[in-house]
Amino acid sequence: MPTLNKIRSALAGATGHRCRPSGVPPHPDLRRFRIALTVFFALDGFVFAGWVVRIPAVKAQTGASPSALGLALLGVSAGAVATMMLTGRLCSRWGSQPVVLGCGFLLPLSVALPPLTHSALALGLVLLVFGAAYGGMSVALNSAAVDLIARLRRPVMPGFHAAFSLGGMLGAALGGLVADRLTATRHLVLLAAFGVLVAAVFTRPLLRFPSRTDRPAPQTREENTAAPEHEATAGEPSPDPASDGNPAARTRRMSRQVRWPVLVLGLIALCTAYAEGALADWSALHLTDELGAAPGLAAAGYSVFAGAMTAGRLSGTVLVERLGPARVLTAGGALGCGGMLLGALAPTVWLALAGFVLTGLGLANVFPIAIGRAGDLGGPGGVAAASTLGYGGVLLGPVASGFLADWFSLRTALLTVAALAAVAALTAWATRHRALPPTAR
Repeated sequence: MPTLNKIRSALAGATGHRCRPSGVPPHPDLRRFRIALTVFFALDGFVFAGWVVRIPAVKAQTGASPSALGLALLGVSAGAVATMMLTGRLCSRWGSQPVVLGCGFLLPLSVALPPLTHSALALGLVLLVFGAAYGGMSVALNSAAVDLIARLRRPVMPGFHAAFSLGGMLGAALGGLVADRLTATRHLVLLAAFGVLVAAVFTRPLLRFPSRTDRPAPQTREENTAAPEHEATAGEPSPDPASDGNPAARTRRMSRQVRWPVLVLGLIALCTAYAEGALADWSALHLTDELGAAPGLAAAGYSVFAGAMTAGRLSGTVLVERLGPARVLTAGGALGCGGMLLGALAPTVWLALAGFVLTGLGLANVFPIAIGRAGDLGGPGGVAAASTLGYGGVLLGPVASGFLADWFSLRTALLTVAALAAVAALTAWATRHRALPPTAR
């Protein structure tokens, strides 16, 4: 049972209970760093969405068949998954901020490459580069956010992911507006220039925040016991054995002490990412083929889901502070399951859209809470491991849904989203801690 107890502690001991004392404002550098990090999260979503909306134009330019395009698009996921664990090690060695900055320049530069290709093979190769930058950016951003959360003592991770979702919505909307006016090459080159400019503007506040490797070494056991916990300064949390300044020690603890809790958190993240991938590719087709919706109305399927996720993440910090992460994970998975049952089985378009909204609200905070807690436990390595599992769900969702739609029906395929949301809820409930840790009482 020790492993189960560790997993319960992982879910119950998240940053939602380590709130900064009221009346103590954060240091100005922390505020500037938080703003810069929020901008980079939004830039990540903005650039990725700008690429997604130009996929049809790039397909026409390369002359790729649907199957060849599908294989080429796997380059994004393959590059991201292959890079995530490496990025975790780089963040442990050099700190998260330099890696965020490097990926912050590489990501917008690489988005200009796809429209320059003229074959599916060349497209797949450049998408490996784009996917590597995207995966590295995701891990580095979440690792830096975990560091900031430890300093702020507030569970603000959902807010960062809300910025990513908002950036994605704006990027998709802008891409749709300019699609008839600009070629894909001109659009994505302008997007690359804009992204590089944003990264340059926010370089200084990003690098002024001390990374894990810049912080003083943790106190010895004797010094630690001599200083009562309540005397910790308002700006710094008490030393955390899973996130001290020694990268080698963090890696060792990651492998010996918190491996299973991090894997469980990654499984929970995967269940949410599976839903995002499946709904992104199949929600419009479900509304069109199963319910007879017009193309314009069917396109609203993923939009209302993404909008609900953004709204849910904007309220995520308050929910975690009031309810605790384990309750938010459990309730969110349950709401996502119920919403997807409604969305898949509804007899009318409007009920299906309502189900997609409930699904987005329920699953909104599951991924950021899981990734944030994995970072608390294992540092950048924990973020990388949980992110690799989580983003594997984005790759698995569309593919599995497609096969299930061929073998059974699209309704059956979408019911797997409800099933995995239920798995996330049950896992969070089964591994919750039975009592609050002493520091939370």
